[in-house]
Amino acid sequence: MLALMLDIDYGSYPFVTSSSTTLAGIIGGLTLNPKNITETVGVVKAYTTRVGSGAFKTEDTEEIGTKLQEIGREWGTSTGRRRRCGWLAHTDLVVVKYSNSINYYDSLNLTKLDVLDTFETLKIAIAYKVDGEELDSYPADLDILGRAEVVYHEMPGWQKPTTNARTYYDLPQAARDYVEYIEKFVGVKIKYIGTGPDREAMIQRA
Repeated sequence: MLALMLDIDYGSYPFVTSSSTTLAGIIGGLTLNPKNITETVGVVKAYTTRVGSGAFKTEDTEEIGTKLQEIGREWGTSTGRRRRCGWLAHTDLVVVKYSNSINYYDSLNLTKLDVLDTFETLKIAIAYKVDGEELDSYPADLDILGRAEVVYHEMPGWQKPTTNARTYYDLPQAARDYVEYIEKFVGVKIKYIGTGPDREAMIQRA
């Protein structure tokens, strides 16, 4: 979902690609009939990553970021270039909510939940503040974004493995609390939860 921030129109210009990474870009690029689309699923990692330069307010360049890189294997398969990592948990829900306001997701697929299994505390970005005032939405002005401070909500980690979970209620309570906090904040149901690299490591909720 952070791919939206690389979009030529809605991303953190000029640190973007030359194309559209939105739902509209997919429809136009593949000449799809929008009437045939029955469900729009937004894919978001349980933490945030970014390739290359550009604004990344929740980036952690120290121990946490390195740990996320190592556990999540966050580097390019062909280049070996390490991805920048940070919180959603170092999740940035400001960006997720912004993405939803453009793509209008029916549901979300939360991937790599298992990468957070060993963290004692999780940090979720819920707002940006400039000069002590909270912004209503993600700022389009990079100067404003550069001056913004991140407001975090902290939650306890579950510190238990989630890889073998096959149903939602196999997850630790703290993991479910994390999922439900994201749902409530963004206003979109998390229908799919990835708990590992294997194809079977995917929980589908009704």
